[in-house]
Amino acid sequence: MGAIRSPSPVNLFCGLISNDPDLMMRAVRLLEQHQGPTDAVSELWPFDQTHYYTAEMGEGLQRQFVSFAKLIDPGQLASIKILTNSLERRINYELGLPEDQRRVNLDPGYLTLSKVVLATTKDYSHRLYLGSGIYAESTLHYESGRWVAWPWTYPDYADTRYHAFFEHLREQFKAKLNARRSARGGGDLA
Repeated sequence: MGAIRSPSPVNLFCGLISNDPDLMMRAVRLLEQHQGPTDAVSELWPFDQTHYYTAEMGEGLQRQFVSFAKLIDPGQLASIKILTNSLERRINYELGLPEDQRRVNLDPGYLTLSKVVLATTKDYSHRLYLGSGIYAESTLHYESGRWVAWPWTYPDYADTRYHAFFEHLREQFKAKLNARRSARGGGDLA
């Protein structure tokens, strides 16, 4: 029988999609009020692999990622997705827009040394239920020194344009884990 253990901490990040960089910064400030300071912010990339959000959010969409300094328990992902949904609604309310006309999409996930996991409200064959109406999927996995997509990976994540940022997060995460181990008297990760 396997021993039940507490999970290792993970690196929380959030993907943002919008055609308004100022609203993206506003969303990041709201996220920081709940998750603490960010420790990495990606460049802005055109969100051009799909038109899924165009009808709802408009043309000229951009993607950005932010990483948070504090490591989290992976079991928190469902509650963080619920939080990001409420922040999307709050931004719409403050702008005087209806809920179904999002201006900023917030997609939380986490990174480990071996995978990138995303939270979603949509079920599908490869997704696992976390609770409270939230599912998760492993979107990328680390293999032979690089990030690799799964057959179900979203096209923008499968395209390698984000992979350098996730490689940076992976190295940063490794340093955070090493700092925690050193503080507890353990050795560094390879």
